[in-house]
Amino acid sequence: MSSIQVGVGPVSFDDVLAVARGGAGVTLTDEALDAIDRARAVVETLASADTPSYGVSTGFGALATRHIPTESRTQLQRSLVRSHAAGSGPEVEREVVRALMLLRLSTLATGRTGVRRETAELMAALLTHQITPVVREHGSLGCSGDLAPLAHCALALMGEGEVRDAAGELVPAAVALAAAGREPVELREKEGLALINGTDGMLGMLVMAIADLRLLLRTADIAAAMSVEAQLGTDRVFAPELQAIRPHPGQALSAANLVALLADSGVVASHRGPDCNRVQDAYSLRCSPQVHGAARDTVEHAAVVAGRELASAIDNPVVLVGPDGEGRVESNGNFHGAPVAYVLDFLAIVAADVASISERRTDRFLDKSRNHGLPPFLADDPGVDSGLMIAQYTQAAIVSELKRLAVPASVDSIPSSAMQEDHVSMGWGAARKLRRAVDGLSRVVAIEVLTAARALDLRAPLEPSPATAAVVRTLRAAGVAGPGPDRHLSPEIEAAVEQVRSGAVLAAAQGVVGDLA
Repeated sequence: MSSIQVGVGPVSFDDVLAVARGGAGVTLTDEALDAIDRARAVVETLASADTPSYGVSTGFGALATRHIPTESRTQLQRSLVRSHAAGSGPEVEREVVRALMLLRLSTLATGRTGVRRETAELMAALLTHQITPVVREHGSLGCSGDLAPLAHCALALMGEGEVRDAAGELVPAAVALAAAGREPVELREKEGLALINGTDGMLGMLVMAIADLRLLLRTADIAAAMSVEAQLGTDRVFAPELQAIRPHPGQALSAANLVALLADSGVVASHRGPDCNRVQDAYSLRCSPQVHGAARDTVEHAAVVAGRELASAIDNPVVLVGPDGEGRVESNGNFHGAPVAYVLDFLAIVAADVASISERRTDRFLDKSRNHGLPPFLADDPGVDSGLMIAQYTQAAIVSELKRLAVPASVDSIPSSAMQEDHVSMGWGAARKLRRAVDGLSRVVAIEVLTAARALDLRAPLEPSPATAAVVRTLRAAGVAGPGPDRHLSPEIEAAVEQVRSGAVLAAAQGVVGDLA
């Protein structure tokens, strides 16, 4: 099994994906353990002092004014975690929980939280042994961080609650820990708070969405190229000199991809001559780089925000240790999820609009008045056969849902904790709907690819470009059949979705033209 190291610096995008999706184990560096020890010494000094210190010797939130005596502080931490593990609804996906735990561990490793090294090491062990706490869908307001989801993970460190073991079986946390040869921790001053007060859930989902969208946007360029080609569109509008006069970087990259993908197309060459009476293509074809490019630029803005958040230590209060080893604990508002919530909402807008233009390109194939000589609905025997008519219905249903999911979550706020927490980010909700939006986009793009592939086959004997021909062959090998009488279409759509989601469509095109931008 592969493994990554977590130190005092930020984990990378690749680290998050390796742990969340690749199942990589985790170890803490010696530097991180030293930083954890230094911060813990500060907390223990404050814990023994007569002066109350928030999060160390007081209650929490609206109960922060109560000083907690020494003999009750272990119970205080247990009570905090148990009460905050209040999630409801379906289980959250394993990859999300693993990302959440890794990012919380990364903050612990900065030496800003005051946990003990054994607590941090146990969280690393859960990841390494593939023990995944059960986290529920509903419960986080995105401020103070993802409290309820993180509390479910902290509960497992205490040997309480339920987890999924390496085989995916639902077992008590204590049983899973024992099977891994580990003992639960008894949380001490500030540890419960440090384990639950972060933006780690929404950030983990953001990192994974960025990775997915980067793949999907390149695949959307492939789908657009296939549609432009099979609808007898022109590639001249994608010329670099035209992109240069509106210098958005994403637009230039998308247009360059389209030029490369359409190179040496017999279909495009067939209508370049003086006999072509087409003045200009519809927006959904001609403006693909403008839409896909704006989407790319938005994704890269989100990646900048995610990178800053990965480099952050999110906790409240936070431990500050000077060069002389002297330290203090300070309250702050860094747990507020607004920076992450905003870009999560931006990306849901991106997913909806890229899906929308994809559906419009697909629809043009099916209308005999707009598809330039192809049979209605690309049917084998129109009237007897419906062809791909209802595949477009499926796209339209998904696009409609994506528009609803594009309504921002981050503009909402419901006060909590007796008005102490009177403005919250709803970032967790933004992340959850973005995951659904990314899934929907992959399905819409897959249906466009499937439709365009059938149309290219129907253009025979004209030859598609080498790149788009490679995509058609990949689909056919995966069980997505070519033109013919009507058949059960759902399995072919699902096969196309898997080819898009896995990167197989992208790999097929790149195998001909090299890496797409």
